[in-house]
Amino acid sequence: MSNRESNGWTRRSLLRGMAIAGVAPLLPGTAGAAPGSSGVAGGGFSLVQDGAAVDLFVDQVDDPAVARAAGDLAADLERVSGVRPRLRRTTSGMSTTAVLIGTIGASPVIDRLIAEGRLDTAEVVGRWEASVTQVVERPLPGVDRALVIAGSDRRGTVYGSYDISERIGVSPWYWWADVPVERRTTVSVEAGPVKRREPSVRYRGIFINDERNLTTWSNRTQERDKNIGPETYKKIFELLLRLKANYLWPAMHPYTDYFNKYPENARLADEYGIVIGSSHPEALLRNGVHEWQPWAEAHRNPDGSLPEYDYTVNPRVIADYWRARARQNAAYESCWTIGMRGLHDSGFQTRYAKTVPEKVAVMNRIITDQRRILAEEVKATAGPQIFIPYKEVLDLYNAGVQVPEDVTLVWPDDNHGNMRQMPTSAEQRRPGGNGLYYHISYWGTPKSYLWLDTTQIGKIWQELRRAHEHRVDRLWVINVGDIKSQEAGLSFCMDLAWNIHRWGPENIEDFLVEWTGRQFGRQHGNEIATIRTEFYRLAAERRPEFVDRGTISLVHHGDEAGERMAAYRNLLERTKALGRKLPAAYQNAFYELVEYPVHGAYLMNLKYYWADCNALASRQGRGAGVNRYADLCEAAHAEEEALTRRYNLEIAGGKWNGVVNPYPTDIPQAPGRPTVVRVTPQNTSGLGVATEGNETGIARPLSFSSYPRDRRFVDVFNTGFRSFTWRASTSHPWVQVNSTSDTVTDQVRVWVSIDWSRAPVGRNEARVTFTGAGKTVSVPLRVSNDGEEARRRATGFVEAHGYVSIDAAHFHGRVARSGADWRVVRGLGRRRAAVEAVPSTATPITDGVTTRSPELTYRILFAGAGTFPVTVFRLPSLDARGNRRLAIALDNGPAVVLSGQAVATGRWDDAWARNVTEGVEKLTGSLTVTRPGEHVLRLLMVDPGMVVDQIVVNTGGLPATYLAPPESYQPEAADREVR
Repeated sequence: MSNRESNGWTRRSLLRGMAIAGVAPLLPGTAGAAPGSSGVAGGGFSLVQDGAAVDLFVDQVDDPAVARAAGDLAADLERVSGVRPRLRRTTSGMSTTAVLIGTIGASPVIDRLIAEGRLDTAEVVGRWEASVTQVVERPLPGVDRALVIAGSDRRGTVYGSYDISERIGVSPWYWWADVPVERRTTVSVEAGPVKRREPSVRYRGIFINDERNLTTWSNRTQERDKNIGPETYKKIFELLLRLKANYLWPAMHPYTDYFNKYPENARLADEYGIVIGSSHPEALLRNGVHEWQPWAEAHRNPDGSLPEYDYTVNPRVIADYWRARARQNAAYESCWTIGMRGLHDSGFQTRYAKTVPEKVAVMNRIITDQRRILAEEVKATAGPQIFIPYKEVLDLYNAGVQVPEDVTLVWPDDNHGNMRQMPTSAEQRRPGGNGLYYHISYWGTPKSYLWLDTTQIGKIWQELRRAHEHRVDRLWVINVGDIKSQEAGLSFCMDLAWNIHRWGPENIEDFLVEWTGRQFGRQHGNEIATIRTEFYRLAAERRPEFVDRGTISLVHHGDEAGERMAAYRNLLERTKALGRKLPAAYQNAFYELVEYPVHGAYLMNLKYYWADCNALASRQGRGAGVNRYADLCEAAHAEEEALTRRYNLEIAGGKWNGVVNPYPTDIPQAPGRPTVVRVTPQNTSGLGVATEGNETGIARPLSFSSYPRDRRFVDVFNTGFRSFTWRASTSHPWVQVNSTSDTVTDQVRVWVSIDWSRAPVGRNEARVTFTGAGKTVSVPLRVSNDGEEARRRATGFVEAHGYVSIDAAHFHGRVARSGADWRVVRGLGRRRAAVEAVPSTATPITDGVTTRSPELTYRILFAGAGTFPVTVFRLPSLDARGNRRLAIALDNGPAVVLSGQAVATGRWDDAWARNVTEGVEKLTGSLTVTRPGEHVLRLLMVDPGMVVDQIVVNTGGLPATYLAPPESYQPEAADREVR
């Protein structure tokens, strides 16, 4: 282990220890106390003591957003203490201790303290959204001591106020996830000074999209006469600010009222300090779904026909349509989307431009006209402006669309969390900078995922960090669907946007320790984080929204599907056990943030597991078992429906009625009830046997190796409905079964293992014989025993059962070359960690790969020789203007370059669709093993940013399965942590 790795582990261990001990690390983006200071002066600053609260002051001339946030701080202090401070707008008659809140250049009190040298604003003044919190003695006549919150601009001041709220125990999710506020009579904060420096990303926010459930909930519980209106947006704006976000693309679908339908929406956004933008099909803040048709009706063509939303047909009518909105919203801090797509996220329509060059020319004309409109209507404040090359518009951009240098290029992902391409070095230098549009919720091809928060934290980190390394730092907008269920993922995205360096590859999981600890108490943070980490890992294997029939094997590798369900069942039991320990006040939040996602994912998987068992039982000719599995499938679906009803009707007294629904009619979010078959009961019985590795029967012998020492299963079942007694016997005393006789009505699973202390060395054959209902079935076994000494001498991964399976993070050696390296990223992929080729900005290596590329090495003990397929499981990543390649080699042999999918096609039936559905891309090449014995497999970087999860060598007879086989035996594996 290198020194760098060792230091990473120390930091990770320290953070976990802090969380367990109840010590709060600094908030994201927060600098510590000044050098030489402990960060706490005079025992801290008291906000509430002996039933009295300090006054809060905001100057009358400061921005309304600052006064409004100060009002939230007063409300938060009341939530904690029961005492509400007075919010003062003048300095006369203030309490002797106070909180002074103000914006530099907009608050005379703050400016005077700076001028007197009493407030340290270094690295704050003149910066974007920065602030300082510091105690100042005798700042005003009659005020002996004050906690001063000074922001570089209005949002810097707002974030400084909310920072105090979070420090006194009010979660940003106190309303949106019912996180309770711990009451106490004395409230204080550290005296500081604390500086919150500029964020890593200038504009940070969300897109409310595919929002059917949010709209239903809003109409039922917030505004009965509206489908998302001002009262709901107030809650959204506040949440964003508490998360230190500043930007919003509002809800825009047909079933939702468009944002500008209610003029107070835009006014309120500006009063809160939220910048309103619009998505890729909504040029210049226009919602085409709702607004184009009435405009077209009012601006018919001379012949009475309706204008088309096509700039090659009706440019003047469309330009006037955009101009009206620019004039209407000119007074507000807005972000203007330029360019064009079709109505409601359809493709770019150009009746009189058929070729790509012709379409490029049309887009260039559109951008020129839009810029003229903004210059004339919004004038000098017409910024920022963004261009979003989404889907076919990306192809047009790459073909020559001219985007002005001061416009921000907003790069989209493929809707499944993989950035399509990164800006070139020239694009990175543009004054307008670069942004991204990233999904953690999505409705569309090839599959939708809107129901639960299932995007792995490690995946988010890896892609967003990669983007930031390419200077994508001007704007991040995250598609969060209905907001609810995306709480953790959204929090993490905003955390990264505020301070991209806060979380690294060695401590990503510690975000969950800290975040869940803040919602439920730090004594529970570690346990809940462990639950959430496993929840994400299982989703990385297959999102619960993506489950379908026959995907994960019931018969191979110890029953892959059964093992997966056991992991889910253990996770659910752990979740429920923790829930029982939490006080009553935390039960609503725990259900929303932890229990419902875990339990819902478990049941979604369970019903499809039982449906697959039902289908397999039918193929195997079972009797009672077929109907039993059908009953279990339908019971799991009914339980899942009851679970969701509880969320909507019981949790928090029905506050969230309608916000969660896996099956809305117009936006399907998750698979529904699977179909099952039944057989007519008959008063018969019959012995059936199916062994591991066989869909039906026993043709494939059970394989045993002295290296992994695994066990194998035999399913003994009834072909009828009348119970009978069966018996099992073994051909050798070293063959063991966990049951030798029983009575079976439907089926029973028998586990076969080997007593390796008694089994003879060498290759042996044996049998387990089952007898019952007048029938005998003899199951063949193949046993390979190299002896205890050989097992102990092994130094690498050992071939067994016709394969070698490796977790990529379990490498034996690492060599950095050409300014690049491989690193382990924890909490990423289907296993505990994956490896990534870094930095993502490194130059691809295509010549001299075996000598110039950074590499990871894996020792493997092969039992035989031959040419074998090697499959590398890599996490999907894209580069529409480049390649996605890596290489493998054996010993000193030549490199075999493997090329992955680099372009998102948007199809539902191709390699890209398979990759994003499965969460991995399986790249296969062949390597030749010239002799039995130990060899070294080498994993080599070709293109940077490639992430590898697992490596599988098929040495003969490996069945095709969705998941990789269990990791092969190696002596270190049992005791080793991921490096």
